[in-house]
Amino acid sequence: MSAELDLATRLRDVRFRPMTIPDVSLVAAVEQASYQFPWSEGVFRDCVRVGYLCRVVEFRGEVGGYGIMSFGAGEAHILNVCIRKDLRTLGVGRRLMDYLLDRARDEYMQDIFLEVRPSNTVAIRLYESMGFERIGVRKGYYQAVGGREDALVYKLALEPKSAVSPSS
Repeated sequence: MSAELDLATRLRDVRFRPMTIPDVSLVAAVEQASYQFPWSEGVFRDCVRVGYLCRVVEFRGEVGGYGIMSFGAGEAHILNVCIRKDLRTLGVGRRLMDYLLDRARDEYMQDIFLEVRPSNTVAIRLYESMGFERIGVRKGYYQAVGGREDALVYKLALEPKSAVSPSS
């Protein structure tokens, strides 16, 4: 029971807020610690400047992760999601994904797409558990050691916000 209480307390300390330009260096640090081929600070800055939905996962006053999503033509595209290593496996990533799905519904998006490396089995399990379905492969999409790695393309058809239960 104590472990469950600790987890509930930790999750209660998680907040989502808009990413600002001053956040970019901290967000990029989380990215660099997580990926072998990270986005640059410039890419994050550009995402904020062009008006993508850029959110920081704040945990006890520190950047604990982030999510970036674009909208267009009735579709949302999750461009980047990352949770700091010490906060993984606590449900923070699922909460962030739920948050992003809710924002897409708020914008009346019909579908949401994302790409993921086939080697990222933890993320794949999360996406599939949330109802995302694999719809294709983008050959050579990601930079990888010794060349390129394919991306698996996933899609989720979004139900209108009114059709979603209040608990989600």
